[in-house]
Amino acid sequence: MAIPYQLDGKRVFVAGHRGMVGAAVTRRLAAEPVEVLTAGREALDLTDQRAVRDWFFANRPDVVVLAAARVGGIMANATRPAEFIRDNLAIQTNVIHSAWESGVEKLLFLGSTCIYPREAPQPIREESLLAGPLEHTNEAYAVAKIAGIKMCQAYRAQYGADFISAQPTNLYGPGDNYDPEGSHVLPALIRKFHEARQSGARTVTLWGTGAPLREFLHVDDLADALVFLLRRWSDPLPINVGSGEEVSIRELAQIVAEAVGCTAQPVFDASRPDGTPRKLTDCSRLRALGWNNARPLRQGVADAYRAFLAETAAGAARGA
Repeated sequence: MAIPYQLDGKRVFVAGHRGMVGAAVTRRLAAEPVEVLTAGREALDLTDQRAVRDWFFANRPDVVVLAAARVGGIMANATRPAEFIRDNLAIQTNVIHSAWESGVEKLLFLGSTCIYPREAPQPIREESLLAGPLEHTNEAYAVAKIAGIKMCQAYRAQYGADFISAQPTNLYGPGDNYDPEGSHVLPALIRKFHEARQSGARTVTLWGTGAPLREFLHVDDLADALVFLLRRWSDPLPINVGSGEEVSIRELAQIVAEAVGCTAQPVFDASRPDGTPRKLTDCSRLRALGWNNARPLRQGVADAYRAFLAETAAGAARGA
């Protein structure tokens, strides 16, 4: 439901401001007439209930963007499920409850499209939530995120809190995790093709068959959509945020190779998991509200590679 919220002049707490999404939201909010509040992990442990409550009552934010989470790719989710469900449940519970207790006017919870059933009809509508079994490779993370959505809905129903949730599709861009074992597919491809270019390798081995279809959204475009939703969305239904552009992993590998300037050929290791076979979000609700600002994938990947080079150079300079 589109109910205008007056964001101007508010104190906005970005939880998780050093992560990829939180940093993008912080950059985007710098262009708005708001006061941005942040708290690094050294100052506030979001898994500590008492510390979170004390921080909220001491700082009194008007708005919260809950972007803090433990995240990772297929391997990280598969090997550390206890960490993913435990930490995310703790962060969500502490922040959402303390936001309500301290009188926060609006809270936006960041979910993920991995909350949807593995075999959900495509493109995936918001109503598909809990309509079937989840993808087993990231089930623990998905269950935690579903709990966060349900918690926002429960606080709306019982207390009238204007707590909303948004489900972004696969993200990429500045501040991403490029670790080949723990990252998501697009940043992993950027690093692998970059290293292949540097070494002169003739092939790059990639997980799976290359057949799965995915949708990707630049993180700065997500941040723009989230600020838009803070002003325009007030509904218990979680709203999808995506680009509407679908690509196979095989095609994505070619796009990344071109952006990197690498001539190595991808070789797919079918013994490795593919994950969900297809995941495209239906973003008709967001489009109907008036947001349709996602950049084309080729442009976004080129932007992301430039960010990767800049971050790599900055890291090397710090280590010098």
